[in-house]
Amino acid sequence: MAGTLAEFFGFDEYGTDLGTEVTAGLTTFLTMSYIVVVNPSILVGTGEKPGIVLEGVGYAQTLQMVAVVTLIAAAVATLVTALYANRPFGQAPGLGLNAFFAFTVVGALGVPWQTALAAVVVEGLLFVVLTLIGAREYVVKLFPEPVKRSVGAGIGLFLAIIGLQAMHVTAGDPATFLTLNPILAADPIAVVSVLGLLLTAGLYARGVRGSIVLGILLTTVASYGLAALGYAAPEATQAGGVSLYTPASLTGSTTITYSLAAYDITPLAGAFVEGLSNVDPATFLFVMVTFFFVDFFDTAGTLVGVGQVAGFLDENGDLPDIDRPLLADAIGTTVGGMLGTSTVTTYIESSTGVEVGGRTGMTALVVGLLFLASLALVPLAAAVPIHASHLALVVVAVIMLGNVTEIEWDDATEAIPAGLTVLIMPFTFSIAYGIAAGIVSYPIVKAVTGDFGDVRAGHWVLAGAFVAYFVVRTTPGLV
Repeated sequence: MAGTLAEFFGFDEYGTDLGTEVTAGLTTFLTMSYIVVVNPSILVGTGEKPGIVLEGVGYAQTLQMVAVVTLIAAAVATLVTALYANRPFGQAPGLGLNAFFAFTVVGALGVPWQTALAAVVVEGLLFVVLTLIGAREYVVKLFPEPVKRSVGAGIGLFLAIIGLQAMHVTAGDPATFLTLNPILAADPIAVVSVLGLLLTAGLYARGVRGSIVLGILLTTVASYGLAALGYAAPEATQAGGVSLYTPASLTGSTTITYSLAAYDITPLAGAFVEGLSNVDPATFLFVMVTFFFVDFFDTAGTLVGVGQVAGFLDENGDLPDIDRPLLADAIGTTVGGMLGTSTVTTYIESSTGVEVGGRTGMTALVVGLLFLASLALVPLAAAVPIHASHLALVVVAVIMLGNVTEIEWDDATEAIPAGLTVLIMPFTFSIAYGIAAGIVSYPIVKAVTGDFGDVRAGHWVLAGAFVAYFVVRTTPGLV
């Protein structure tokens, strides 16, 4: 068996062995498995929070169903990466786009969640086609470089706002829009969340594998412990004129039942078909392009970054056969959208497995199989409180802010589009609006300074399309 795996994955070529690959796969899984809990907590809606809401299905059961879909999508994409691309990359529904799905597309834009899933499926199919015909180079040139470099930092700020509100650290305010929770020290959700965040950050800084998962689990245990001792979150969602956005509960679903109902994803699977029947073309295209843009460049950037750590890059700094893991990502996104989750992407956490020696698809095979094995633990996903799962968003947000170092701040024609991309995302609560701001400003700033060499016709076309969309959408009487 070991000899067959060594031959199939080419252990000798990459200077690795079965033990090293298995250890690397376990390491990668531990560092990215938090998404199994975090993804459902973001995508599933409540009475106050936008997202997926299934008629006749309770919140806890919906969480479990989305957890099942999350695991299936992650396993499909990662197993394709293992068996087809032979690369040590783990893939799963990505942070950022799941928040864009729930809070912007379903919440702010008022798009039905079924239609949002349809946009994910169409984006995934487009990704598949472009990858198969080798159109990657053209797509890369279509989007301005400073926008690509700044998207990660903007998404980080976007995630941080969502995470801090769920943790009751910040709250909405009618005068300043956002402020510190005025009863923070008396709010057990805020106290346990802050302590959990600091502990998780410390574990991460120390290099502990699975630090985010461990932080979520410890915060969950502490929350149940406080609830058992009689501590309760404030009953009201208003305190001194300040709105505490998330439901005030120290615990998640206190009833953990192993039932086949948790694995019946029928209400989710195929819901995208219904979403295609009632589509506003302009909004649908806008949402789909955003999904595609972030998915494509996030995956491509992560692949190159992890590939650099593994020593895979060629003399030009490119990852050989990058189309293979890109196709795996596209397949995972398409399957995930069809089943009921947001866009799949390659995880930067894959670098942890690479750092311990993972070099082949065997690492990804272990990750994919562990995702499948985790299906047995799905009912536990509903038991994790929102504030515990969302501390992961703040930790990841801090990590993503490091992307600003890639921006050429000393060149105003690069800094302005990049800066607008980063700023507009959190302030409009939309990844799409931030990207649009960067794309629109890029050719204009370049043209005003006479720097036409970096501007292509595609930049103007894309900028014009975004301007037309916003004119139509924000002018009363036009729609």
